[in-house]
Amino acid sequence: MQLVKPGEGRLFLSPLVIFLLLFLGFPAIVNLVYSISSVSFENLRAPELSGLGNYLEVLNDRYFWQASWFSLRFGIITALAECVIGLFLAIFLNPLLGKRPYLMAPLMLPLMVAPAMVGLMYRLVLHEFAGPVPYYLWMWFGNSPAFLDADNAFKTLVVIETLQWTPFAFLLFHTAYSAIPTDVREAASLDGARGWMMLTRIELPLIMPTLAIAFFIRFIDGFRVFDNIYALTGAGAGGSTTSLSIYIYQAFFKQGAIGKAVAASVILFIASLVVLYALTAFGGRRKGRS
Repeated sequence: MQLVKPGEGRLFLSPLVIFLLLFLGFPAIVNLVYSISSVSFENLRAPELSGLGNYLEVLNDRYFWQASWFSLRFGIITALAECVIGLFLAIFLNPLLGKRPYLMAPLMLPLMVAPAMVGLMYRLVLHEFAGPVPYYLWMWFGNSPAFLDADNAFKTLVVIETLQWTPFAFLLFHTAYSAIPTDVREAASLDGARGWMMLTRIELPLIMPTLAIAFFIRFIDGFRVFDNIYALTGAGAGGSTTSLSIYIYQAFFKQGAIGKAVAASVILFIASLVVLYALTAFGGRRKGRS
């Protein structure tokens, strides 16, 4: 029995298409126009087309490449650290959480705090002159590193980001690990799988899609990070903690170079599309082989 008449599918999709055109298509077109225009806050409503000068200015700006390298390193390192620690906690705590599931609530508390508030909190705690951590390190050991200077800021930011968002990866991995059917483990144990072999040959392959999704989500979030870094260190000494999002923010609001900022955002958007397409194609080939 035919439930949907020919042509009705397009009618059902029309609200979604209209929504995408209004809320995504129109801003995208405006951004493309601004990216090839000489535009400022004075002529925001009537930009003057200037060609690809904004793109050339961005690509020739060493601070853009410095911010790109920072965002890439930060995204990869934090995503790896969160996934590794989250996977370890999911496996290690699984027996305990199976008996006392209410313990999951306090483990999720870091996710309840806004990233900007986390940045402000750690800025106070780690402040070189007023922070309690440097004070007690100096009192107990006679020395304290400058956690937020150009040499240590990147490592400090990685640790803070990992502490806040590891519970997210842990939640995904715990759910996937707990969802492995019991009969699969029992059948594997009958075949002699124990301990490390059970983990590497049976359990990890079953939750591998969740591992890949968690890493991809956390990499995207780390790559576009803005709020907690801006609240904690800003652009940093010599631009040492300038992510791509902070670079675009500074170009737009502090320099008034709207065309340059929009061009940088378009480059970031295109690069994200290329990475997403490559990952999707790679996943499709793996699925086809299996």
